[in-house]
Amino acid sequence: MAEIITMGEPMVVLIPQEEGPFAEVGLFSKGAAGAELNVAIGASRLGHSVRYISRLGRDFLGEYLLEVMKREGLDVSAVSTETDRLTGFYFKTKVPSGDPQVFYMRKNSAASGLSPADVTPERLQGARFFHLTGITAAVSASCLQACRRAKVLAREQGLQVTFDPNLRPALWRSEEEMISSLNGLAEGCDYILPGVAEGRLLTGCDTLEGIADFYLERGVKAVIVKNRSEGAYYKTAAGECSRIPGFHVKRIVDTVGAGDAFSVGVLTGLTEGLPLSEAVRRGNAMGAIMITSAGDNDALPGREELIRFMEEAEV
Repeated sequence: MAEIITMGEPMVVLIPQEEGPFAEVGLFSKGAAGAELNVAIGASRLGHSVRYISRLGRDFLGEYLLEVMKREGLDVSAVSTETDRLTGFYFKTKVPSGDPQVFYMRKNSAASGLSPADVTPERLQGARFFHLTGITAAVSASCLQACRRAKVLAREQGLQVTFDPNLRPALWRSEEEMISSLNGLAEGCDYILPGVAEGRLLTGCDTLEGIADFYLERGVKAVIVKNRSEGAYYKTAAGECSRIPGFHVKRIVDTVGAGDAFSVGVLTGLTEGLPLSEAVRRGNAMGAIMITSAGDNDALPGREELIRFMEEAEV
């Protein structure tokens, strides 16, 4: 029986082994990627049981991803395979530090066919948390409906819902549609975890407190705003609020996956009954660890490594 459930599109990521334009790069390494898959892997490595709802193509990329999921200890009973659609993948550049460029090959992928039919009471039974992201909601109209169904059904079954907006403007027909859809999905969730830039775009508010208040007024129980190297700010419906400082790392290698790692820290902390302040602090630590690696999830730590980092790292 899973404690945590998430749903989304798993992808294969191809990473150049040298810096430079794609036309001049000849050697790539492959890895597993996808925001929700990153969260599932991270939570599993910290000792939690996770069920992943998704669809894969019946192809060699899908076979690879399914093996990764099993190796990471995920419950794949809700992962189906299709013969008429392919598994998505993407490329990202290798950069000296910071944000790489990404190029997606995901149109009409198997996971874009996710629909409300993939979210059933049986698949949610016994879990404590359902984690959603705005990426899945953006992939297709049926995926958005699946996310809406998941939120409603999870609340009906007594699960708490966490939501990371994780904006992907290129996947939406317009900015207006993106803002309306994601704010509608956020409404009534237990926890929402926007980045500060995302929060400003979605709410029109400039301050961390303003972003939080926007969602608290819409029935969210707690808002946690990621503020990059500054750490994070949270505010609850009960009025509790605090700024939790981030952790210092010597070198930022790649920022992809940092937000997912933050979600892992918060989600697992809440699952374990930690105070929200401590769960957010864990989220900061997970995000800091993640940006020291070029992969999307390979740096996600086990419990002992996480504890050691939190004890020894600078804030």
